Amino acid sequence: MVDQPVENLSEDEAWAELARLARQITRADEAYHRKDAPEISDADYDALKRRNAEIEARFPALKRADSPSERVGAPPAEGFAKVRHERRMLSLGNAFEADEIAEFDARIRRYLGLGAEAPLRYTAEPKIDGLSLSLRYEMGRLAQAATRGDGETGENVTRNARTIDDIPETLEGAPEILEVRGEVYMAHADFEALNARQAEAGDKTFANPRNAAAGSLRQLDPKITAARPLRFFAYGWGVLSDPLAKTQMDALDRLAALGFRISPLTRLCDGPDEMLAHYAEIEQARSTLGYDIDGVVYKVDDLALQARLGFRSTTPRWALAHKFPAELAWTRLEKIEIQVGRTGALSPVARLHPVTVGGVVVSNATLHNEDYIAGRDASGNPIRDGKDIREGDWVQVYRAGDVIPKVADVDLSKRPERAAPYAFPTTCPECGSEAIREEGDSVRRCTGGLICPAQAVERLKHFVSRGAFDIEGLGAKQIEMFYRDDSLRVREPADIFTLEERDGQNLSKLKNREGWGDKSAANLFAAIDARRTIPLDRLIYALGIRHVGEVNADLLARTYQTWEAFETAMTNARVDEGPDWDYLLGIDGVGRVMAESLVTAFQQEAERASIDRLVAHLSVEPAQPRGQVDSPVAGKTVVFTGTLEKMTRAEAKARAEALGAKVSGSVSKKTDLVVAGPGAGSKAKKAAELGIETLDEDAWLDLVGGR
Repeated sequence: MVDQPVENLSEDEAWAELARLARQITRADEAYHRKDAPEISDADYDALKRRNAEIEARFPALKRADSPSERVGAPPAEGFAKVRHERRMLSLGNAFEADEIAEFDARIRRYLGLGAEAPLRYTAEPKIDGLSLSLRYEMGRLAQAATRGDGETGENVTRNARTIDDIPETLEGAPEILEVRGEVYMAHADFEALNARQAEAGDKTFANPRNAAAGSLRQLDPKITAARPLRFFAYGWGVLSDPLAKTQMDALDRLAALGFRISPLTRLCDGPDEMLAHYAEIEQARSTLGYDIDGVVYKVDDLALQARLGFRSTTPRWALAHKFPAELAWTRLEKIEIQVGRTGALSPVARLHPVTVGGVVVSNATLHNEDYIAGRDASGNPIRDGKDIREGDWVQVYRAGDVIPKVADVDLSKRPERAAPYAFPTTCPECGSEAIREEGDSVRRCTGGLICPAQAVERLKHFVSRGAFDIEGLGAKQIEMFYRDDSLRVREPADIFTLEERDGQNLSKLKNREGWGDKSAANLFAAIDARRTIPLDRLIYALGIRHVGEVNADLLARTYQTWEAFETAMTNARVDEGPDWDYLLGIDGVGRVMAESLVTAFQQEAERASIDRLVAHLSVEPAQPRGQVDSPVAGKTVVFTGTLEKMTRAEAKARAEALGAKVSGSVSKKTDLVVAGPGAGSKAKKAAELGIETLDEDAWLDLVGGR
């Protein structure tokens, strides 16, 4: 399915697409990290991740609990002993455009409270396209080697790592504990020679050097690994008993002095201009290196600043991967089709004569909306020099960072003589209802609502999606079947949990339908029963309340802890009045639009009745608090107000949440602690009126041990 551009997505459409992206990326991770047999190219994978990140950035409230941005790699494969990383092996955030590098620098400066003129240096090095490896040395001897796995747990490949010439067995002058991290790869010449030997012996050949390196390192027989020409570049470290240096560059030099190979193209850069200049230099040299790289990695050089910046859930704040651009291709646009999304949006799709773009065969592309087809933007200004898009056109397709290919240009010299301007439909192709375009909206939408099968089915698909109830055996295909089934019809979530009972009362049993039997029907009913007990955050997300995505469902669950407390608060809350409304709106991350949507859902008669029918079948598990459970602020609600002088607000919030506190944006009776800096105004005053404990910044740092 092809969706519209991020800027045109509604919340419901974003939910659906994030669910689809999570499934696609999980499958790609499994193929790439566990099977060493990727099903899509690196450019395609990057496009998936970037599309996911763009949607999450535009709709932060919709972020899924199983979001690919919260996950690194894939679980370790069977056959190897498991190794739990003492310090997680994280992935890197990606950038594709030059202005994203300037924003990376600006974001770091904002976080650290540094002015635009303050010195801030970065290292820039090639991003090797290989397999991440962690090497643990104890008292100067290699004790353990492990793959990244899912970031927390990897595979023990110590015997295999010992066969790689670039990996020292012993070190002189190293810290007692030293975990070196780097990339295992295979040079182009070695890869070609290996494939020639494999073909001559009648064995499997490899698709590319990265697959060959990964497959060679993860052999159960180390003799096979030893016969493969693997190499290793060190780029960082994990656990240390003593610091290596004070800067990233000096630490890399220290690793080189210990005997590790470091990329000779690593440079120190003073700001974004020098970073981009070195990126251009590496890109020009890319074809002559003799091994694969897919971008350039930038890291803050000062290790003390790296420590202050810390980490997000899966990426460090102090590093960024600047990926190389994807490719362009020309092909024939054979047909324009319309797809109807979850909220009724009519999305045009280009059906293309298959063409390879960036190593991936493309047969579909998004056409965004009717304005884009007509050759104009949302404001009526011309795009593509005003050239419209017609069936039969020769079009340029690109994949620059988006999961869905786009049509970039049209070659009018190859336009068929009888090609007519495309007439965008004004009625829904699914239900025939009028499709209208409201003022200020770039999308035309079906007005059919729940009578439109396309919209109704998508809502049920959301309920059973991976981040929601994730019922095994009940996916998109099965939902469509049950929705249209005359005897076992599923029209709302509660119907799923009465399915087995209704099947028992029905003469036309599920097991008698095409594709079903006794075992598959029993498995489905068992899977449904297994979801009668559900975590609170999954239930909140599954309800499909507008503006409430996985991240905020998790936030709400951790704030209210139990379904009873959440349900009572949403039922009692009244917009702009009462403590329940004040508390809801004060949750950091909950805005007015989301708060109103929550209250409306629980107080609108038909929707509330549907929720009640569903919950009657469920046992809802309370949420578990996050962060340190034994810190002095664990479980407390903290409000920061005024100017913080020793850290930025972002640092303070991150530190409080890591200690298990809940950070709120407003003061209420449920606030436990207020941290007030200079200039604190109404919040400090209200805290005093309510008798809430108030600390200055120094007292806060003393309390949490942050000095």
